[in-house]
Formats: sequence, C-alpha cells, structure tokens
Amino acid sequence: MRRGLKPRQGVARLVAGWLARAAGVLLGAATLAFAAMHLIPGDPARAIVGSAPATDQTMAAIRAEMGLDLPLAEQYLRYLGRLARGDLGRSFQIERPVAEVLGEQVWPTVQLAVCAIGLALAGALAVAVLTAGRRVRGAVALAELVALSTPTFWFGLVLLSVFSFQLGLLPVGDGGPASLVLPAVALAVPLGAVLTQVLREGLEQALEQPFATTARARGAGEAAVRLRHALRHALIPMVTLSGWMLGGLFGGAVLVETVFARQGLGRVTLAAVVGRDFPVVIAVVMLSALVFVVVNTAVDVAYLVIDPRLRST
Repeated sequence: MRRGLKPRQGVARLVAGWLARAAGVLLGAATLAFAAMHLIPGDPARAIVGSAPATDQTMAAIRAEMGLDLPLAEQYLRYLGRLARGDLGRSFQIERPVAEVLGEQVWPTVQLAVCAIGLALAGALAVAVLTAGRRVRGAVALAELVALSTPTFWFGLVLLSVFSFQLGLLPVGDGGPASLVLPAVALAVPLGAVLTQVLREGLEQALEQPFATTARARGAGEAAVRLRHALRHALIPMVTLSGWMLGGLFGGAVLVETVFARQGLGRVTLAAVVGRDFPVVIAVVMLSALVFVVVNTAVDVAYLVIDPRLRST
C-alpha cells in the first residue's frame, strides 16, 4: 500500500509547491503594486479629477470614497480583499471597469505573444539542430549576436519601412492575420537568437555523451542521433528560458504595439502610466504576475514530460 501511495504523494507535493509559489508571487506582485501606488509622487484623487478645477471639499470627498483617508494598513487589507474578489476597480481616465478595459485589449497581445514565442521556438529548433557542432556555427552565432544587439523598436521600424511602406506586402495596424506577421517577427528574432544559443550549446554537449556514441555505433544516422537522442537532453534549459521569456513579453509588447500601431495591453499600459491611471497599472501588474505563474507551472509540467526521471524525485 505504501508503495502505491508514493506517486500520489509525489504529485500532491508538487501541486502544493506550485500553489504555494503561485500565492507567494501574486501576493508579492500585489504588495509591490500597492507600495508603488503610494510611493509615486502625486495624488490619486487629482488623477481622477484631471485638469478640472476642484475644491478642497471635493478632493476630500474623493479621497474618502477611495479610502485614502484610512490608515495605510487598513487600505492595504481592503486592497487585498478587493483583489481576492476579482474587483479591479474603475479606470480613472475612461471611467469604466478595469476588467472590461483589459478584457477588450488582452486578446491582441495574447495573439502577438503566442505567435512571437512560436516563431522563436521553431526557428531556434531548426537552426540549432542544423548548426550544432558544424562549421557554419561561427557565422550563425555572429548573426545571433547582431540580432541580440539590435533594439527591438529599431528592428521593428526597419521591417515596417521595408515590407509595409516600400514593398507594400504587409499592412500596418490591426488589419487581420497579415498585420500580425511583422510585429511577431520583430519580437521573435531576439528571442530566437537567445534560444538558439542555449539549445545549440546543449546539443553540442549531448552529442559528445556516451549515449550518442552508442547510438552511432548501432547504425543510427546523424539526423536520428540529433533528433531522437540529443535533442531531448538539450530541451530543458531551452524550456526554462522560453517560459521566462513568454512571461516577460509584455515589456516588449509595449514598444512593438506602439511601433506597429496595434491595439493591445502594451498601449493600454503606456497610456495608464502616462495618465497615472493606477487601477489599470495595478491590474496589468497582477495580470503579468498571473501569466508568470501559469507559464512557470507549465514549464514544470514540461520538465516531467521531457525527463521522466524527475517524476520519481
């Protein structure tokens, strides 16, 4: 019986660890967002009023309605309570529920992020498998270094100038699937360069291991050795890095969505920061933290699929 319970106990331990880490990350993100809202110079009540004149009584009434006249500890507890209920508040700028504002803009950003990471992964797999341990490695590594050193916004402007303005091949803005190509490529190229370097290094190390020599001795071709044997051993660092990159794509999306005139969370975040729309900024921070938690949990699950030895630990 005890032996039969061990796998269940192992899975329960993993799930408990994932939940504990998720709660810690979300609580930390909420706390940092709350602290930033109170440390940034300026009055949130003034952000609501905007440039319109307001008396001291009006400002005091707004602060009381927002709970800003309460002790800081009580404000923090109320703030956590609202987040726990899913209440993200109302936007100061457009006076609409924040959940509605983000809900309307999240899908374009999700499309951009998924397409970018998909292109980066596909390109990294192809280039790393083809160049690992071969003479062309040096030239490809130099091209990857150039891609990493090029600012994303500048690369996006080059793509926009060549393929949209000069050649007229791809549209700008939100013009359907075709308009997604250039911004996705602009985000994917630097990501793919990093992933290719990591995967190629792992492949080169794996190809020198005894199991690769044994597979060759049994008559396996070089392609089979790379794809069936070495690739599995080289994937874990790449999966780790791609999960981290996917969680951090919001920062790149701000620039890319602005350059290509796309709707999405990037432009909403930029407008909220400039306009001091604190509820929207906090909601974006929490959404980013939630994406980070989900992606890293998916990475942990991928570890178990790639390397079965981890299931027994």
